[in-house]
Amino acid sequence: MTERPPAPSGLVIAAVVMTMSSAFGQTYFIAIFAPQLKAELGLTDGGFGSLYAIATIASAAVLLWGGKIADRYRIRWLGALAILALAAMCAAMSGVSAAWMLLPVLFGLRLFGQGSMGQLAITGVGRWYHLRRGKMMSLAVLGFPASEAVMPFAAVTMIGAYGWRETWLAAGGILVLVSIPLVVFLLRREPAVPAREATNASAHETRREWTRAEVMRKPEFFAVVSGIVVPAFAITGIFFHQTHLVEVKGWSLAWFAGWFPVYAGVSVLMALLTGWLIDRYAARRFLPFFLIPMALGISVLAFSSSPYAVPAFMLLCAITNGSASTLLGALWAELFGTRHLGAIRSVAFAGQVFASALAPGLMGLLLDLEISIETQYSGMVAYAVISAACLWLLLPRLNRIADDSPTVGVGHVMVK
Repeated sequence: MTERPPAPSGLVIAAVVMTMSSAFGQTYFIAIFAPQLKAELGLTDGGFGSLYAIATIASAAVLLWGGKIADRYRIRWLGALAILALAAMCAAMSGVSAAWMLLPVLFGLRLFGQGSMGQLAITGVGRWYHLRRGKMMSLAVLGFPASEAVMPFAAVTMIGAYGWRETWLAAGGILVLVSIPLVVFLLRREPAVPAREATNASAHETRREWTRAEVMRKPEFFAVVSGIVVPAFAITGIFFHQTHLVEVKGWSLAWFAGWFPVYAGVSVLMALLTGWLIDRYAARRFLPFFLIPMALGISVLAFSSSPYAVPAFMLLCAITNGSASTLLGALWAELFGTRHLGAIRSVAFAGQVFASALAPGLMGLLLDLEISIETQYSGMVAYAVISAACLWLLLPRLNRIADDSPTVGVGHVMVK
């Protein structure tokens, strides 16, 4: 019996570096600088939010077009180039002096930070690992909650000590001096790209490898995407409008924000647990259930004015957020194979990015129309529950699709 080769830890650590590096293009980091940007550039809340939404939607469109690049070239060099571009955007942000300059900088931060870093890391892990994909994915995505727990506090401290422009320069320096060397070094033994190294693939690969064009002709794909975008919309919208929420409920902002470390910690635990479960039962089996905790958490937030609704919401939404990060990372490879994984995943990820861009503006517009936050939360809950029910009904068809997807040797990592 052939002994299973040890998993190269460098691959996963490199993915963690990339997911952590995405912080500089994420909403929770950029939003910290909103007061300074609005004050110095003369922007209103609506003006800043509109620029942010336009930049995010544009980055999603480019990511949709460029996602297939990850299927053609090694993650090692794509990752290094994306990090270098992100560092350049951080440096550009430190020099922004007019509102018109902010739009292209936000676009670059969102494209190379939120978009490219996660896309490359998760596509790589999904391609490199097979029957251990869930476990390795759960480790790779730990960079997301880790950065959520550390970066906001670090940014606030840096702004207070040195200023907001200097903080962006420091962010760029970290990317160039730390992230790029780590990724290049850790991926020095990166597995070959399957599309170019098909002859080196496992002899056990016998099932279908879907192309993006084939996947986009499957209604099941879009049915799944319509469900998985719910957390991106709901959680982003709630966090973006947290100041309005605490005013309505009579809570302090410090009380609400103080539970973010708990949110990050539970997300980590759920990511690890979900990875363990996926390796045993398959990712698609958990699709109908991962939205339910978030729906319960938003319900508590909508209908309770108790301060303890906040930890309940954070705990329940973290269950959904943590499980989703691993679940959605493994799902597309499980259903459609790994050869065109970057192109396929870019479509789904673009949908999530678009939803996260839509939420702040739409919720703000509804608030301007005097539609209460509680009513909006009720709509989110209804959408989540309906989506969960639809995913449950869709499960038999997903099982049939997965039966046509490739299965590669037990637990092996494709390493030259």
